[in-house]
Amino acid sequence: MKEIEILVEAYSTPEEIISTLSKFDYQGEYEAIDIYYYDPLRKNLKPNNKMQIDECFRVRTKNDINSITYKVDQFDKDGKWLYSEEYETKFEDIYMLNQIIQKLGLKELLTIYNSKKTYHYKDYEIVFETVKDLGYFIEVEYCTNEDVDVKKIKKEIQEFIDSLNLNTSEELNMGKPEMMIKKFNINA
Repeated sequence: MKEIEILVEAYSTPEEIISTLSKFDYQGEYEAIDIYYYDPLRKNLKPNNKMQIDECFRVRTKNDINSITYKVDQFDKDGKWLYSEEYETKFEDIYMLNQIIQKLGLKELLTIYNSKKTYHYKDYEIVFETVKDLGYFIEVEYCTNEDVDVKKIKKEIQEFIDSLNLNTSEELNMGKPEMMIKKFNINA
Protein backbone atom coordinates (compact mmCIF):
# COMPACT_ATOMS: atom_id res chain seq x y z
CA MET A 1 0.00 0.00 0.00
CA LYS A 2 1.20 3.51 -0.81
CA GLU A 3 1.09 5.71 2.29
CA ILE A 4 1.17 9.42 1.37
CA GLU A 5 1.26 11.66 4.41
CA ILE A 6 2.39 14.93 5.85
CA LEU A 7 3.65 15.16 9.40
CA VAL A 8 3.87 18.54 11.13
CA GLU A 9 4.84 19.53 14.63
CA ALA A 10 1.91 21.14 16.46
CA TYR A 11 2.50 24.32 18.46
CA SER A 12 -1.15 25.03 19.27
CA THR A 13 -2.32 23.75 22.65
CA PRO A 14 -3.68 20.21 22.80
CA GLU A 15 -7.09 21.68 23.73
CA GLU A 16 -7.10 23.90 20.60
CA ILE A 17 -6.10 20.98 18.40
CA ILE A 18 -8.75 18.64 19.81
CA SER A 19 -11.39 21.37 19.51
CA THR A 20 -10.48 21.95 15.84
CA LEU A 21 -10.38 18.23 14.99
CA SER A 22 -13.66 17.53 16.80
CA LYS A 23 -15.61 18.52 13.67
CA PHE A 24 -14.30 15.38 11.95
CA ASP A 25 -15.35 11.77 12.49
CA TYR A 26 -13.60 10.68 15.71
CA GLN A 27 -12.24 7.13 15.40
CA GLY A 28 -10.84 6.76 18.91
CA GLU A 29 -7.68 7.00 20.94
CA TYR A 30 -4.97 4.47 21.50
CA GLU A 31 -1.55 4.06 23.01
CA ALA A 32 1.12 2.68 20.73
CA ILE A 33 4.55 1.28 21.39
CA ASP A 34 6.66 1.07 18.25
CA ILE A 35 9.92 -0.87 18.36
CA TYR A 36 12.20 -0.42 15.36
CA TYR A 37 14.84 -3.03 14.57
CA TYR A 38 17.97 -3.07 12.44
CA ASP A 39 20.08 -5.83 10.96
CA PRO A 40 23.76 -5.52 11.93
CA LEU A 41 24.76 -7.39 8.74
CA ARG A 42 22.79 -5.31 6.22
CA LYS A 43 22.86 -1.55 5.87
CA ASN A 44 19.35 -1.10 4.42
CA LEU A 45 17.69 -1.20 7.87
CA LYS A 46 20.26 1.10 9.50
CA PRO A 47 20.18 4.89 9.55
CA ASN A 48 22.06 6.26 6.54
CA ASN A 49 24.67 9.03 6.61
CA LYS A 50 21.85 11.64 6.64
CA MET A 51 20.38 10.00 9.79
CA GLN A 52 17.40 8.75 7.73
CA ILE A 53 15.93 5.28 7.67
CA ASP A 54 15.26 4.30 4.05
CA GLU A 55 13.70 0.97 5.05
CA CYS A 56 12.42 -0.08 8.43
CA PHE A 57 11.10 -3.08 10.28
CA ARG A 58 8.70 -2.17 13.09
CA VAL A 59 6.78 -4.10 15.73
CA ARG A 60 3.76 -2.19 17.05
CA THR A 61 1.59 -2.89 20.06
CA LYS A 62 -1.57 -0.81 20.01
CA ASN A 63 -4.30 -1.45 22.57
CA ASP A 64 -3.20 -5.09 22.91
CA ILE A 65 -3.16 -5.63 19.13
CA ASN A 66 0.22 -6.52 17.66
CA SER A 67 1.43 -5.91 14.13
CA ILE A 68 4.64 -6.03 12.16
CA THR A 69 5.41 -3.57 9.41
CA TYR A 70 8.07 -3.29 6.75
CA LYS A 71 8.31 0.16 5.15
CA VAL A 72 10.30 1.30 2.15
CA ASP A 73 10.56 5.09 1.83
CA GLN A 74 10.53 6.72 -1.59
CA PHE A 75 12.39 10.01 -2.12
CA ASP A 76 12.45 12.55 -4.95
CA LYS A 77 15.65 13.35 -6.86
CA ASP A 78 16.60 15.94 -4.21
CA GLY A 79 16.32 13.43 -1.37
CA LYS A 80 12.98 14.80 -0.08
CA TRP A 81 10.66 12.10 1.29
CA LEU A 82 7.59 11.50 -0.88
CA TYR A 83 5.78 8.43 0.48
CA SER A 84 6.26 4.96 1.92
CA GLU A 85 5.43 1.55 0.53
CA GLU A 86 4.03 -0.25 3.57
CA TYR A 87 3.60 -3.97 4.20
CA GLU A 88 1.82 -4.76 7.45
CA THR A 89 0.16 -7.71 9.13
CA LYS A 90 -1.17 -8.56 12.59
CA PHE A 91 0.18 -11.34 14.79
CA GLU A 92 -0.85 -12.86 18.10
CA ASP A 93 2.14 -14.22 19.99
CA ILE A 94 4.57 -11.42 20.94
CA TYR A 95 6.87 -13.88 22.73
CA MET A 96 7.21 -16.04 19.61
CA LEU A 97 7.80 -13.00 17.39
CA ASN A 98 10.56 -11.85 19.74
CA GLN A 99 12.13 -15.32 19.45
CA ILE A 100 11.99 -15.07 15.64
CA ILE A 101 13.54 -11.58 15.66
CA GLN A 102 16.30 -12.78 17.98
CA LYS A 103 16.99 -15.85 15.77
CA LEU A 104 17.19 -13.59 12.70
CA GLY A 105 19.85 -11.53 14.48
CA LEU A 106 17.92 -8.26 14.38
CA LYS A 107 18.73 -5.70 17.07
CA GLU A 108 16.53 -3.04 18.63
CA LEU A 109 17.27 0.43 17.25
CA LEU A 110 14.75 2.50 19.21
CA THR A 111 11.33 2.50 20.85
CA ILE A 112 8.69 5.20 20.45
CA TYR A 113 5.83 5.64 22.93
CA ASN A 114 2.90 7.67 21.73
CA SER A 115 -0.73 8.42 22.30
CA LYS A 116 -2.85 8.92 19.19
CA LYS A 117 -6.29 10.45 18.71
CA THR A 118 -7.56 9.49 15.26
CA TYR A 119 -10.11 11.23 13.07
CA HIS A 120 -11.41 10.61 9.58
CA TYR A 121 -12.38 13.14 6.92
CA LYS A 122 -13.12 12.16 3.31
CA ASP A 123 -10.03 10.20 2.14
CA TYR A 124 -7.84 11.35 5.04
CA GLU A 125 -6.87 9.81 8.33
CA ILE A 126 -5.96 12.63 10.71
CA VAL A 127 -3.93 11.75 13.78
CA PHE A 128 -3.09 14.00 16.71
CA GLU A 129 -0.08 12.44 18.42
CA THR A 130 1.59 13.00 21.74
CA VAL A 131 5.04 11.44 21.41
CA LYS A 132 7.19 10.83 24.49
CA ASP A 133 10.42 12.84 24.31
CA LEU A 134 9.37 14.61 21.08
CA GLY A 135 6.14 16.59 21.60
CA TYR A 136 2.87 17.06 19.72
CA PHE A 137 2.29 16.24 16.06
CA ILE A 138 -0.46 16.18 13.47
CA GLU A 139 -0.25 13.62 10.71
CA VAL A 140 -2.60 13.58 7.74
CA GLU A 141 -2.45 10.42 5.67
CA TYR A 142 -3.89 9.29 2.36
CA CYS A 143 -3.50 5.58 1.54
CA THR A 144 -3.97 4.00 -1.85
CA ASN A 145 -3.04 1.03 -3.98
CA GLU A 146 -3.53 3.16 -7.11
CA ASP A 147 -0.91 4.91 -9.18
CA VAL A 148 -1.50 8.55 -8.23
CA ASP A 149 0.30 11.86 -8.56
CA VAL A 150 2.05 11.88 -5.18
CA LYS A 151 3.10 15.54 -5.35
CA LYS A 152 -0.48 16.58 -6.15
CA ILE A 153 -1.85 14.55 -3.22
CA LYS A 154 0.77 16.03 -0.88
CA LYS A 155 -0.15 19.55 -2.03
CA GLU A 156 -3.83 18.81 -1.28
CA ILE A 157 -2.92 17.43 2.16
CA GLN A 158 -0.89 20.55 2.94
CA GLU A 159 -3.79 22.77 1.87
CA PHE A 160 -6.06 20.78 4.18
CA ILE A 161 -3.62 21.20 7.10
CA ASP A 162 -3.40 24.95 6.38
CA SER A 163 -7.22 25.17 6.39
CA LEU A 164 -7.26 23.96 10.01
CA ASN A 165 -5.74 27.30 11.09
CA LEU A 166 -3.60 25.66 13.76
CA ASN A 167 -0.08 26.76 14.65
CA THR A 168 2.15 24.08 13.10
CA SER A 169 5.56 23.66 11.53
CA GLU A 170 6.10 23.15 7.84
CA GLU A 171 6.14 19.54 6.65
CA LEU A 172 8.87 17.77 8.60
CA ASN A 173 9.89 15.44 5.73
CA MET A 174 10.92 12.81 8.24
CA GLY A 175 9.24 10.40 10.57
CA LYS A 176 9.39 10.11 14.31
CA PRO A 177 12.15 7.45 14.14
CA GLU A 178 14.41 9.91 12.29
CA MET A 179 13.57 12.62 14.83
CA MET A 180 14.54 10.28 17.67
CA ILE A 181 17.76 9.27 15.89
CA LYS A 182 18.75 12.92 15.43
CA LYS A 183 17.67 14.09 18.88
CA PHE A 184 19.42 11.28 20.74
CA ASN A 185 22.24 10.66 18.23
CA ILE A 186 21.31 6.98 17.87
CA ASN A 187 23.65 4.82 15.80
CA ALA A 188 23.26 1.22 14.71
